[in-house]
Amino acid sequence: MDILLILIATTMIVGAVATLRRGRGHGKRQTLQEYGDTVAARHGFVPAERLDVRLPGPDPELDEALEEMGRTGQWQPAARLLALTGDDWELRWQRVHSLAGAARVELVRAPGEGGRWLRTWRLEAPEEPGGAVVHALFLAHQAAGSAAGPGSHEHRIILEEARSACAQAALLAPGDPTPLVAELVVACYAGDRRADVESLWGRITALAPHHMGAHLAALPHWGEKGHGSRAEAHAFAERAAASAPGGSLLPALPLFAVFANLPDVNLVGSLFRSAVVGTAVEGALYAVRSAPADHPVMPHVRHLLAWFLVKAERHGEALEQFRLVDGHVGALPWTTVDDPAEAYAAHRMLAAVGWERSGGKPVGA
Repeated sequence: MDILLILIATTMIVGAVATLRRGRGHGKRQTLQEYGDTVAARHGFVPAERLDVRLPGPDPELDEALEEMGRTGQWQPAARLLALTGDDWELRWQRVHSLAGAARVELVRAPGEGGRWLRTWRLEAPEEPGGAVVHALFLAHQAAGSAAGPGSHEHRIILEEARSACAQAALLAPGDPTPLVAELVVACYAGDRRADVESLWGRITALAPHHMGAHLAALPHWGEKGHGSRAEAHAFAERAAASAPGGSLLPALPLFAVFANLPDVNLVGSLFRSAVVGTAVEGALYAVRSAPADHPVMPHVRHLLAWFLVKAERHGEALEQFRLVDGHVGALPWTTVDDPAEAYAAHRMLAAVGWERSGGKPVGA
């Protein structure tokens, strides 16, 4: 996927440079970044340097907790936030996922100092289930990014610690599927046997059969990177979409299956206008129109939709999705590359330029 993004970005840059040359016959020539900022401002978008790489979408309560923890190093704001989240399992999973991701980002930015609140949380409140499950997911991501690589002693040690934290969290909150979903993520990184994954999946669906976040975590296990195949991943996603109750985001799951199985390098534009991709995109569009606007996983779907719509040159529809998530980039597909904000800003610019070239006007124009 990284190579695909680079090649598409290169194509975009060529088009943007051509636009700059046509539009600026004299005077100082803008850099590509300056041009991107100009386009973003014209459409009311957040400047690239202010994009939040931690969260997929707006969550004022979570933002406030993260700001307080970053300032004080205290873990209590996160514990209060998760306590107030109650049994809204989708929201709880999303917040746990974001807290773990935020701790990871902080640690990368400030090795040895970042994420201090999470370490303190586990030391001072080892029996607190929220701290255990956030720590478990943080460790899983640490293992995935370990320089030692999969199968190494370091990798196995981190994953075993993560698994222990999941088990502890599950014991402390027996009706909560969140620790089990975290364990599913750990199982993916650990390469657990298919029978074990299916047993774990059965426990999750017994508690929350239509949990979108859980289905996203489970999808890799049925794909080529897990114990299945491309066909099995698509079948898993299609079954979930077909059995989804009204107002669910599960009809968008096939789009995530398509993304997971895209070839690493493919510059054929018709791929993104094919029947398979088109059907998956329409399913996702149906999901975002039918599900509650404040569904916790909604931003994840909108980000991926925007990416596919740009590729299919459906620029106006892509802009609509960008407007609804703008300011936050902590989601697929941006998190698959080293600089999520840069990738997001590049695709956002391509959507805006494509829209204007087709006669569209910026918001308020």
